[in-house]
Amino acid sequence: MANTLYPLVMTAPPRSDKSEAYSFPADTALPGWLESLPAAWQPYAMLARLDRPVGIWLLFIPCIIGLVFQRLSGGLFLADLGWAALFFVGAVAMRGAGCTWNDITDRDFDAKVARTAQRPIPSGAVSVRDAYMFLLAQLGAAFVVWLLLPGDAKLTALLALPLVAIYPFTKRVTWWPQAWLGLTFNWGVLVGAATASLITGPVYLLYFGLVLWTVAYDTIYALQDREDDALIGVRSTARLFGKRAALIAFCFHLGAAALIALAAWFNDAGRIGALAALGFLTHGAWQTMRLKASGEQAALAVFKSNVWAGAIVAIGFLIAALIPERAPKTIFAQSELVPPTRSESVDLPFGLELRRKPAPKPDVWLARDIRRAMEIRGLDPDATETTPER
Repeated sequence: MANTLYPLVMTAPPRSDKSEAYSFPADTALPGWLESLPAAWQPYAMLARLDRPVGIWLLFIPCIIGLVFQRLSGGLFLADLGWAALFFVGAVAMRGAGCTWNDITDRDFDAKVARTAQRPIPSGAVSVRDAYMFLLAQLGAAFVVWLLLPGDAKLTALLALPLVAIYPFTKRVTWWPQAWLGLTFNWGVLVGAATASLITGPVYLLYFGLVLWTVAYDTIYALQDREDDALIGVRSTARLFGKRAALIAFCFHLGAAALIALAAWFNDAGRIGALAALGFLTHGAWQTMRLKASGEQAALAVFKSNVWAGAIVAIGFLIAALIPERAPKTIFAQSELVPPTRSESVDLPFGLELRRKPAPKPDVWLARDIRRAMEIRGLDPDATETTPER
């Protein structure tokens, strides 16, 4: 069954000689690495799409974006390197688990289509029971990562599980599975923000901006599967948009760039944040021009290039966190003027408000542990050391 983000893996039928390796698709990103694996491991590596690392990056980058976005006010910490490594391991485990779950739920459809009949499960290379065991193993690895997250991030990460579980079924009931995938794949923004401090209004703006980005790039990916999706009854925005798919995808890029820029403005990302949003939009325009010039045969390459689109935003916010925005210089004396105060919240209709950003604070996880340890020993964590009077 054609998928929207989890790329199709075509394998040769199981051979009687188990020592022989499977044949790999021509567009696999890591054919040499797959060939180096024992033959018994190769179907599982393909089931987890380990030879297609684009999905891992697209799951990992939003986590980094959320982390550095909430570090704009207080700067980065050495512990953030550890968080980044932890997010990467979690992205590998959860992306593999999502692909495995997708193939388990779609196995009956895949077996009826020649293009997907040789996938590991319908071809018999991996039994359904073994696929479930492999799924549990990957979830176990993700659980270890989850245990190391701060408390707020733990709760946030748990809320993503229903999104992952439901996604394979959305392709059968709605024309917008790409939107559901966007909600799922960019949940890492919220986890990263909760790891850094807390989830504020600008974080939600950033999250929904990246959701629009996912609709754009997954629509582009689905262009190469439109005919097969129509034959087996899979719905997608690529089929829904028809000939205008590339243009409408750019409209989603435009909306994503606008929300990213707005979130950056609320969080005081400064000029660097604005440049990051502009660079993101420029990359989206390039994708559209590439599709217009080369047609659907360029869809896979354009889809993969979105790793760089996400990296533009992540690197932009990273630089903004490392280099605080300087106050503008002026030749006029302003010593007697009271600098304008900026409200920390914006009033919205219906009595709602949007908080700009959290106050600068040290690493939340370490700070909580230190404060708790001091309180247990009867010490006041807010007390400051003073020099005794003589």
